[in-house]
Amino acid sequence: MYTLPGISLDPCADMTSVQPKAGTELPLSGLTRDGWSNADEATATCSCGAIQMVLPIKAPGLVNTFVCHCSDCRNWSASVFATNLTTLDSHTRFVRGEDHLVLFSQSETISKHRRMTNAFCKLCGTLMYRQGAVGPGTRFMRGGPIDDHELHNTILKPQWEIFTEHRASWIPAVPGARQEIGMGDFDKQ
Repeated sequence: MYTLPGISLDPCADMTSVQPKAGTELPLSGLTRDGWSNADEATATCSCGAIQMVLPIKAPGLVNTFVCHCSDCRNWSASVFATNLTTLDSHTRFVRGEDHLVLFSQSETISKHRRMTNAFCKLCGTLMYRQGAVGPGTRFMRGGPIDDHELHNTILKPQWEIFTEHRASWIPAVPGARQEIGMGDFDKQ
């Protein structure tokens, strides 16, 4: 078994980040259990626990929430769509593990061939976020690493769906989410 230096995998060990809300326990979705959320912020942790970030879950730091069906997101999420949050860099911070990020940039992207940089954990491969020419000063945080899964049913429910022309036929539209062919007006916000 591989263990991470300086990261306890014992759920009863002292936690290095802010403690969760009283009376709540987040589901185990990786090797750590120190994720949390409050009224303003939540943590996102990679699968092995080496990287943990704090991100905003309301404005002004949270710009929007969306589902993307483009081929880039399909490939990077290893699924048929990706859930994302656009956050301001100024409202996003690392609890630990920034030194565990590996960056991979590509210029041949689905939308207007704009450069996108993918930031993922060098140990477990979890994609934490993407940054690109669309929206300088922002990050497209991936929804999967967010530790409090219930947030996806409430305040982080997708407001937009983009590249809907590529949505798999068996996936219904997200009720109440604005539907866009390509990026539509999404990149004009």
